[in-house]
Amino acid sequence: MLGDGIPTQLGYLGLGVSDVETWSRFATDVLGLQVLPRDPDGTLLARLDAHQYRFILTADPADDLNLIGWEVADERALADLAARLESAGVAVSRGDRSARDRRRVVDLVSFSNPNGIPTEAYYGPLINRAEPFHSPRPMSGFVAGAQGLGHITLTVDSLADSLHFYRDLLGLRMSDWIRPQPERGVQSDLNLAFLHCNARHHSMAFWEMELPKRLHHFMIQVHDLDYVGETYYLCQREAVPIDLSLGRHPNDRMLSFYMKSPSGFDVELGWGAIEIDDDRWTVQLHTDGSMWGHLPVGAD
Repeated sequence: MLGDGIPTQLGYLGLGVSDVETWSRFATDVLGLQVLPRDPDGTLLARLDAHQYRFILTADPADDLNLIGWEVADERALADLAARLESAGVAVSRGDRSARDRRRVVDLVSFSNPNGIPTEAYYGPLINRAEPFHSPRPMSGFVAGAQGLGHITLTVDSLADSLHFYRDLLGLRMSDWIRPQPERGVQSDLNLAFLHCNARHHSMAFWEMELPKRLHHFMIQVHDLDYVGETYYLCQREAVPIDLSLGRHPNDRMLSFYMKSPSGFDVELGWGAIEIDDDRWTVQLHTDGSMWGHLPVGAD
């Protein structure tokens, strides 16, 4: 048994981007995130719910994911998680006052995932209900809160190593698997693994593949289907590249599309995903990535 110290949600992401100003406009004008005034060091924070922030944007020519933040319940949970990682040989550093202030949390620890991506676990995030989230676009809000910011899909060096790390050490739970997707030109015997830590169908997915970036996409979910449609046509009007058209996934039942971010990785904007009840859920296998749609734009 893993005991305590299991992440409760995907709390924040750090993105190293080559053009922070372009990203700021994309986050506000296209995604509908609320961008905060820059920190003294130039860091740009963006929020989508009552949490003070969910995205940390820093200047970096890599244009890729450079930080994953996992929230845990409390001080004991953080200590349990740190001890479990250390007992497995993972180097863990305790956050000092400067790190805690920078992240706006009560306490945190830092370590790396098997692919070298800096990772943090923390508890006590700053919740700003005095100043409610306000999107620059008319909308009814994002599905976040206790479900976290959304999900991420990564490419990893070793599926087995990442499964061991995220499932056996961090304690994320398996949701399901998707085998090769011939409609997207994937012919190998690799699998795409989906894991969850709360009612969201998955907070993380990954597969063993060599691609230019670690981050394939992050997903944010909205309450209103119309917002997905409105954003789809906004992208067409404003020449924001769309990678995959509107479609619906068979595993989480998300209706979504994928747009290209200014950094080259994708952002999935979705609506209507199912939620997991761990007392009733059984792991499933799917052989198609989409029930319908999600075709490369321009495909016949």
